[in-house]
Amino acid sequence: MAEAVAPRAVRLPGIRSSSHAGVRLYEGDCRAVLSRLRARTVHVVVTDPPYFLDGLDAGWRKGTAGPRGTGAVGGLPVGMRFSPAQGGRLQAFLEPIAQQLWRVLKPGAFVLMFSAPRLAHRVAAALESSDFEIRDQFAWHYRRKSQFKAFKQDHFVKRRTDMLPSEKEEAIRRLDGRRTPQLRPQFESIVCAQKPREGTFVDNWLRHRTGLIDATQALDGRVPSTVMAIEKSTRERYNGHLTPKPVELCEHLIRVFSAPGQTVLDPFVGSGTTCIAAHKTGRRSIGIDVCHDYIQIARKRLEES
Repeated sequence: MAEAVAPRAVRLPGIRSSSHAGVRLYEGDCRAVLSRLRARTVHVVVTDPPYFLDGLDAGWRKGTAGPRGTGAVGGLPVGMRFSPAQGGRLQAFLEPIAQQLWRVLKPGAFVLMFSAPRLAHRVAAALESSDFEIRDQFAWHYRRKSQFKAFKQDHFVKRRTDMLPSEKEEAIRRLDGRRTPQLRPQFESIVCAQKPREGTFVDNWLRHRTGLIDATQALDGRVPSTVMAIEKSTRERYNGHLTPKPVELCEHLIRVFSAPGQTVLDPFVGSGTTCIAAHKTGRRSIGIDVCHDYIQIARKRLEES
């Protein structure tokens, strides 16, 4: 493993920053931080953006009350934990960020962006609108801690005031235990986008060392595939992040889509998993998050790792 080298320190007035071995953390809105990073200096982006979860305000900041549940959208009835408008808001939020990612990435570099499966097309559209090429979609497959959220309707029928008891009984009989359309989740999407190359694959690699994958990095001992079977990580006692990704999964993505000594960027670094994975694979990294609590968790995890 190549020795990790600290990223070049960039002074950003008004933005809190700190350095660890090979890692640069910025506390601030990624839309502001990205615009002040140097162009064409990043080799790969691995990130998990928010999806308007409960507890996040219109500025994508964690609310004081904290999230109430995974995947929920505030103000919606129980059992209907999404809104058609959510996808449009996500795409509108990501489009200017995608433009900044295009600017800071080297030609041929990849963006690997996690997404809820039903929002993956919005993530892809946001990246494509900034001239990224959508190369593929991967599935992070897991089994543990996947809650079945489909809701039976009996409770709602019983609460209705416009029906007689006999009508409620008949309605429940006709419903026959049917639930809201939510199957047990066992995978999460990862959209793979690429900044256009300069010349051929060979030309681009010789000039920027990006645009090609390391096909020796396989989870099953053969070749890397679009389905990545890795169980969810066990959350540390002090890590209150809603959706921490397994370090092993981020390590795998980083190994496949970059080379040792290169720079990995996560504009929604959360509890720091991407930066930890980059450090463990001999890459430099830049992590950004608007939430002070998450930055503190990331620092603690980096110190421990």
